[in-house]
Amino acid sequence: MKTTAWIFLTVLGMATIPAGGTPAIQEKRSFASLQESLQADRIVTYRRVGNRELSLHIFNPKDFESSGNAPAFVAIHGGGWTSGTPSRFYPYAHALVDKGYVGISVEYRLVGQKGVTVFDCVKDGRAAIRYIRAHAGELGIDPARIAVSGGSAGAHVAAGTALFDGIDHDGENLEISCKPDALVLYFPVIDTSEKGYGCRRIGEGWKTISPVDQVKAGAPPTLIFHGDADNTTPYAGSVLFTGRMTKAGNVCELVTEPGGGHGHLNQDMALFDAAIGKTAAFLGEHLERK
Repeated sequence: MKTTAWIFLTVLGMATIPAGGTPAIQEKRSFASLQESLQADRIVTYRRVGNRELSLHIFNPKDFESSGNAPAFVAIHGGGWTSGTPSRFYPYAHALVDKGYVGISVEYRLVGQKGVTVFDCVKDGRAAIRYIRAHAGELGIDPARIAVSGGSAGAHVAAGTALFDGIDHDGENLEISCKPDALVLYFPVIDTSEKGYGCRRIGEGWKTISPVDQVKAGAPPTLIFHGDADNTTPYAGSVLFTGRMTKAGNVCELVTEPGGGHGHLNQDMALFDAAIGKTAAFLGEHLERK
């Protein structure tokens, strides 16, 4: 009897043979495929700036309505302050939903849109957290357990919710704090000097919104993930920031990925999953202390 050997070579994933005998390709899980698979449960406007409505894209845990007291994990996308949408950071916003968190991805204005500056990006981020805290009851959130995260320039905006006092929209209710109860920064823009990232884009006053230069006592517990081969947002900035945070008496942990470049967590799902696991453990420890 003649026999035939078949060899299946795939790029996307493993080849499988269904009942009909025809090989099928299973697409490999990736950050992009995860982005595309997710859809927010709810989108709400948190602020109007001129004719522009800025929104929060919300993911709810299954039982959030009955508890009404869930922790929140807020995610702010990167893109050098000039590009990106809330959907870019859906995988992060959704990552802790199965652990009972309300996940929120934030829309903010981008530099280059009708005179928007990096300072405006910061103002939007701070306004978003104030809205979340002010509307915590209707969002099913515990206002004392709000973690804010971000990647790259989004991490800069996230850090700004805790560190950049006074960079606010006119008319903001400053009695409502925009300071998060924990920070998680992924491959962050953390130093906006010439040695870091964004100095020329920010322009005059860059130091007032440079996280390494605005460290103060009483900052929220902070977890940072950074690759030591990042040529976009230099790793040295995270080392400096961590040292200054610790010296000021704050909790700050730096998770270093040897050889990791910019956005390393988005390029390797094993690293992404590990980072989310460490994020969950960190928040479980520090938010439960509230």
